[in-house]
Amino acid sequence: MLPRTVTLVEVGPRDGLQNERAAVPTATKIALIDQLTASGLKVIEAGSFVSPKWVPQMADTADVLAGIRRPAGARYPVLVPNLQGYDAARAAGAREIAIFAAASEIFSRKNINCSIAESLARFEPFVAAARTENIAVRGYISCAVWCPYEGRIAANAVAELAERLLALGCYEISLGDTIGKATPLDVQQLVDTVAARVPRSKLAGHFHDTYGQALANVLAALEKGVAVFDSSVAGLGGCPYAPGATGNVASEDVLYMLNGLGITTGVDWNALAEAGRFISAALKRPPAAKSNLAALRSPSSPETVEQ
Repeated sequence: MLPRTVTLVEVGPRDGLQNERAAVPTATKIALIDQLTASGLKVIEAGSFVSPKWVPQMADTADVLAGIRRPAGARYPVLVPNLQGYDAARAAGAREIAIFAAASEIFSRKNINCSIAESLARFEPFVAAARTENIAVRGYISCAVWCPYEGRIAANAVAELAERLLALGCYEISLGDTIGKATPLDVQQLVDTVAARVPRSKLAGHFHDTYGQALANVLAALEKGVAVFDSSVAGLGGCPYAPGATGNVASEDVLYMLNGLGITTGVDWNALAEAGRFISAALKRPPAAKSNLAALRSPSSPETVEQ
């Protein structure tokens, strides 16, 4: 039986925009996040506190956090790679942070310049501090199925890493198909393997659409009891350390499917689509979300109104 309700974690303002070469104005980021909030989304990644040398697009995250509306019940996590980043996030008023680990040793070294074990050791002091300061911590696992450098990743290795992140203090673990190569069977086997060591209620899915499998993978994970999914408005995103990886699954498309399945999210599709069109116009390209493009072609479509 599919979950009756699903939480969408909107990653567009961070994971989606971080790879844009042209600087996106702070005011545009703030307007995007406010529109996403108005659509009913309750969890929106607002940015990251990484070195501007490595991710210049995220250099204004403190200003973004200061400028957005933050209604009660909405959460705005930020990515934090180290203690320095944690201190900056806390100073900016962040109440939730996210940490990234990779299930691939080579990817870990290319992405965060350290081994998997070293990354966990790096996280320990500030995750402990976050727990004492009532700052929630979410964990991401990159390359949970395939790695661009190592090939297929063993599900048991992912399960072990997820268990370690849970023990470290993460309230939820997002399993990332970073290069978008996983199929539904891959996803279901992964979820079952990880769920043997981490409760399903603490798992989330993060799927890229490089091979056109993202929506199918969301459905496959739903069938295995996963009820939290990361998605990116207008299909923004990619990964600079995963050659060929295209954007995250589009939030509009995930929501359209969930609505069709009768699953409650609390998010308004039309308002979400408007946010997708807003940021796409700012980036001077059409949205990658197929449902959004279809609605633009047929704005009076009954399906658009219902969804």
